[in-house]
Amino acid sequence: MAKKDYDALAKFVLDHVGGTENVVSLRHCVTRLRFKLKDESRADTEALENHEWIIDVIQKGGQYQVVIGNDVEDAFDAVMKLGKFAGSASDVSDVNDNEGKSAFDRIVDMISAILTPTIPLLAGCGIIKGLLAFCTAMKWLDSTSGFVQILSAAGDSLFYFFPIFLGYTSAEKFGMNKLLGMAIGATLVHPTIVGLKAAEPLFTLFEGTPIATNVTTTFLGIPVLMVSYTSSVMPIIAATFFGARVEKFFKKIVPDVVKMFVVPAATLSITVVLTLLLVGPVVTWISQLIAAGITAVQQFSPVLTGVLVGGLWQVLVVFGLHHAFTPIALNSLMVQGYENLTCYMAAVPFTTMAVVLAVYLRTKDKKLKSVALPAAISSFFGVSEPSIYGVTLPLKRPFAFTLVSSAVGGAILGFFGCMRYTQGGLGFFNIPAFINPASPELDMTFYGVFVALGVAMAMGFLLTFFFGVPAATAQSADDANVDADADVQIKQEVFVAPVAGEVVALEDVDDEVFASGSVGKGVAVKPSEGTIVAPADGEVTMLFKTGHAVGITTASGAELLIHIGIDTVQLDGRGFEAQVKMGDSVKQGQPLVTFDRDVLASEGYDDTVIFLVSNSASFQDVVRSQDASASTDRELLAVLV
Repeated sequence: MAKKDYDALAKFVLDHVGGTENVVSLRHCVTRLRFKLKDESRADTEALENHEWIIDVIQKGGQYQVVIGNDVEDAFDAVMKLGKFAGSASDVSDVNDNEGKSAFDRIVDMISAILTPTIPLLAGCGIIKGLLAFCTAMKWLDSTSGFVQILSAAGDSLFYFFPIFLGYTSAEKFGMNKLLGMAIGATLVHPTIVGLKAAEPLFTLFEGTPIATNVTTTFLGIPVLMVSYTSSVMPIIAATFFGARVEKFFKKIVPDVVKMFVVPAATLSITVVLTLLLVGPVVTWISQLIAAGITAVQQFSPVLTGVLVGGLWQVLVVFGLHHAFTPIALNSLMVQGYENLTCYMAAVPFTTMAVVLAVYLRTKDKKLKSVALPAAISSFFGVSEPSIYGVTLPLKRPFAFTLVSSAVGGAILGFFGCMRYTQGGLGFFNIPAFINPASPELDMTFYGVFVALGVAMAMGFLLTFFFGVPAATAQSADDANVDADADVQIKQEVFVAPVAGEVVALEDVDDEVFASGSVGKGVAVKPSEGTIVAPADGEVTMLFKTGHAVGITTASGAELLIHIGIDTVQLDGRGFEAQVKMGDSVKQGQPLVTFDRDVLASEGYDDTVIFLVSNSASFQDVVRSQDASASTDRELLAVLV
């Protein structure tokens, strides 16, 4: 089977469920995409079922379920991205909605969703600006030449007119007319507004503070606080947030016969005036104070800041928290002209590459080698997730060495006072962003980047090569079998039942996907109690927030899936309580999840517990006990290695 192209799969799925306009909502569970469609008759079920990467299609309970398998999350992400569901005002939702999130998390998620569509263009424009700065600093190009000026205009276009672009993405997020959002942004950077900012001030508010603001004109006698909106981020987001509500109000009260032009006129006028008089200045002051606070922390100890950011960056990536720093970095760039926080992670992708290359050279495990080399190349260009999840994190020590070495790299960046002057690309393409376009000569704030990268890469490579690769993967299979006493291969691993009850053959389960064995070989148990325990020692590698499914990876590499009930994902966690969290090491018999059987029964759900080995194909066989009843202290399944 060819390697899965999730973007192609996403396009195929969306095309054959009737297009994005036919999708009301989308969620996913352990193995399947769960669509709610406006009209299921528009979906081409036969075509979907015949696709080589789709296991099955099930129409049940008002849901159109496309069964993908264990990699459903990758497919889900691709569909959400292609359908632009996550960043739009559509009704499409996933399992990672705002339920239970703090106000801060919601704000960060909102801003990240607005900025995410601009990131590729930001990187592209940043690369143009960085390369031009490098070439002019090296005297390869004349900064006054038409060549440089034209390309500089292209590189500056997004940054100068950023409010217009964010007006579009913000309006899309808040459910506003997108062209109206752009018009609000265009007003903020209109030459008249820019000219008023530069005019002779009538008086200055907060003079002598970081938020000193001139008043150069009035609106109906009200002083207008003139701040700079070119290259700004937060004012236009706040403006469209309020504008969307103004537009909604006028849509309700304006007669249909004049709604088409009265609503835009009224919304634009009121939103712009409100923004210039109040919203824009207040949000700008907040942005300036945040930028000043970050600078103060960095100036207190650049080295310590570098250690923390560089050393913890991949931890943030693992937990998905690194996205929260994007709006902070962009705000600093737009307010100050530079950013000195996320720049300290510049050594991380290169250190990761070096560590993974060391694993590649040291290991004799063919499977690990096949993963490591492309992952290292990916890291060079700034995409480190394949290295993290495919190599360093599973091996543990290389991940720790990456953190330590990246912390050293961050400390060196802080020592030399390195900072980014534009939103550059990732990895290799990030380097030109450290050139100060206002400085005619390159100094150690730029050359220090190479010192940091070199030291961090060398440290990570050497630590990993000599101490980071487990003996089991650093020798060939023939070497491993030379001494029988040193045999590290597991011939068989047995698993007790995760819950007590009556044993049910997997093929008799009332779920076509599990019953077919396409998700993996195993067994089912009709439970007599409401506690799920670990069937073996291992690590919790999957845990749904709903609590209805948990996965454990054992010493033999068996990926055990325990799914509580049929279609119980639809309970949204009611009746389930997880006793562990992702990444926990667990012992056989340790409680994993408790569930209320009465809740499941009252809601009409079958509480049968599915217990299977999802990567059954990796083993010679998966066998089950022939006992009619299951007990948590008695063997139920086994894998033959």
